[in-house]
Parts: sequence; C-alpha cells; structure tokens
Amino acid sequence: MPDPRFFEDLGPAPLRELASLTGAELVDAGAGDRLVSRVAVLAHAGPDSITFLTDKRYAADLAEARPAACFVPRGAEALAPEGCAVLVAANPQGAYALAAQRLHRPRAAGTAAVAADSKLEDDVVLGAGAVVGPAVQIGRGTRIGPNTVIGPGVAIGRDCDIGPNVSIGFALVGDRVKVLAGARIGEPGFGATVGPKGLIDIPQLGRVIIQDGVSIGANTTVDRGAYDDTVIGENTKIDNLVQIAHNVRVGRNCVMAAHTGISGSVTIGDGAQFGGRAGVADHVTIGAGARVGAAAGCMKDIPAGETWGGMPARPIREWLKETAWLARMASRRAGGN
Repeated sequence: MPDPRFFEDLGPAPLRELASLTGAELVDAGAGDRLVSRVAVLAHAGPDSITFLTDKRYAADLAEARPAACFVPRGAEALAPEGCAVLVAANPQGAYALAAQRLHRPRAAGTAAVAADSKLEDDVVLGAGAVVGPAVQIGRGTRIGPNTVIGPGVAIGRDCDIGPNVSIGFALVGDRVKVLAGARIGEPGFGATVGPKGLIDIPQLGRVIIQDGVSIGANTTVDRGAYDDTVIGENTKIDNLVQIAHNVRVGRNCVMAAHTGISGSVTIGDGAQFGGRAGVADHVTIGAGARVGAAAGCMKDIPAGETWGGMPARPIREWLKETAWLARMASRRAGGN
C-alpha cells in the first residue's frame, strides 16, 4: 500500500473500468464489478490489489500472493490462482502503470508557505523563502535553508542541517542528517514502459528512508522507490553530484565519492566504498566492505571485502595486470616501428 502520508487513494475501481482504461481483456466478464483499491507488485499483493506478471518464472509468487486481479500476457492465463481475475494485456507492466495512475496520486502541496497542519518542534529555523508542506513534521534544532521545499507528509528528525535550494519529498529523514545545497530527495525514479498510445511513465509509489547521521552532498539526487523504498543506512557519507536510483538499499557507514551513479534496485552492504565516477548496473549486489575503484563500471555482483576496478569492473589485481600487460605490448609495438 502506498504510504498515505504521501499518496492519495483514488479507488476503489471496478475491473471493468480498469480493463477499458488499459485496453486489457477481462477473461471472466462476470468479474467486471469486482473492486480493487490499490496496485501492488507480487511481493506486496493482497486480496484488495491488482498486480501484474510478465515472466512465467514468477508464477509461484503469484499463486502465493493471491491478489484480486492480475494483468498477464496472452498465453499465461492459466498461471493465475483460483479466485484471481485475469486481464490479458499486450504489455502487463504498461497496463499496471495505467491502473496505478487511476488508483493513486501524490498528495497536493497546497499554497501556503508553511502549512497550517505542519508540526515544527522548538528551535526549528526556517530560512527565507523556505516552504513546508501539509502534515510535515520537523524535529527540534533542525535548520532548513533558504528556498528549500519540504513536501507533503515528510518527516525530518532532530538536529538536521538542510541546506539552501534543497527539495525533499516522499521521505522519512532521521536525526543529525546533513543535506547540502541543491540536493533532490524523493523525486520519481526513471521508469517508462509502452502503453496503448506510446511510452508512459511508471508511477513511483515508494519512499526514501534516510537513517541517522547520513550526509548527502550538493546537487546529489536520491530517487524514491518505484515499488519498495530507497534506503540510505546510518552514517553513510555521500559526496556531491551522486545519483542514487529507485529501490536502492545502501548499508551503514558507506562512502560514495562525487559522480558515483547507482542504478535501480542495487543492494550495497555495510562499509562499502566507491571512488569518484564509479557506476553500478541495476540489480547488482555490492558486498559488505567492498571497494569500487574510481571510474569503475560494475556489471555484476562484488563479493564482500573485495576491491574491484576497471570497465567492466573485475578484481583489482586482475585489472592492474591486464592494464600493465597492455602497456607493455603497446610499448613493444611502438619500439618495433
């Protein structure tokens, strides 16, 4: 269920309406009046939700979830468990995205500079031009810089320092967190798929969780989750101009130098370190205490405690040997000519 502090429910909606909206075929016309109130991925689906299946390998997860309804590709109708209404769609994920737009939307920011229902503890300092949205909570001793925008429902802990021109939305922020100028926290992650009339955005219905003692550098971006949360663990230090995509989970005491880019759904263990301009592909796991060299491009999992470098990244000794060998070969050929 999308967090009601950040998202407004627009449902329930009958399956007949969702089928018409998405261009899907409702296999059992008698289920047209069945109501669903939310969208959910398989891991979080339940009897009031509609989900989607794109890969037959996850049929067991669908059977375990037992949702009210499911978008499936043609030929996969039999994979739905008993009691689950089936909607056949050319692109089940695209149909899911359209259903999500029908059932949920972000809460409105309002028009007041400081919303009447926001709750600010003692000694909170608001800089000139700062905006505090509806139902925001800010803890004692926190400083909000000039022209910074705190979106609806956001909770910020005590003794935080939020710099100027920052935007924070869809986020729960712990104590003693520092966010430097221009950072963007909680914007929608990059997700698009094909709809009936072309590309459509996939609604990003997750949150950002920033734990105690985290530092986030200037102009860094931390996207909210698409389905689950994006999480930054305790005491992690993030430099300027870093990109952290949706559903990323960063452990405690991690370090990321400038221009690091972490793709969606990456999991990073405690104490991992990233040199400047390091990049990580989506769905990769970086083990606890692993180190990623500057400008390395990680395309696969890195075991705990190892140091990798190069592009594509590989164990550091292997990369250095290859680099040295190439340099020797190039020198020999140059000398031979």
